[in-house]
Amino acid sequence: MTSPFGIIGRCEWVHFSELEGCDIKAKIDTGADTSALHAWKIKPFEKNGQEWVRFEIHPKQKTTEGKKMCEAPVLAKKDIKSSNGQIESRFTIRTPAKIGPHKYHIDLTLTNRDEMGFRMLLGRKAIKGRFLVDCAHSFLQSHTE
Repeated sequence: MTSPFGIIGRCEWVHFSELEGCDIKAKIDTGADTSALHAWKIKPFEKNGQEWVRFEIHPKQKTTEGKKMCEAPVLAKKDIKSSNGQIESRFTIRTPAKIGPHKYHIDLTLTNRDEMGFRMLLGRKAIKGRFLVDCAHSFLQSHTE
């Protein structure tokens, strides 16, 4: 079996040009259907008759240093079951993501992941048909810290 983009490790850097140009270390989670981004101060608002959301992100793990305020159109609001079984209503946005040299759009749900080890989970929908996962390695597509 081959994939058009190649192989990713269990963790990869993801670059978001439309989210203040930040790089976020993501855990690849084949058990999660959707991708999730750690976000704070999530507030919906209207812009040109469309629903948007404003939120703050903390790209670096274990710190609020380098926080960024972002805005994006709302794609949907979905009920998501978390790993602990609780259902949470989350805003979903669609944004360009770049993993290594590969750039494409992904859907992200916005949620507080403060208690989690990674600021982002990259789920099945974001990698399906694009990458194969080698869980024995990390950062096969991108730079390391």
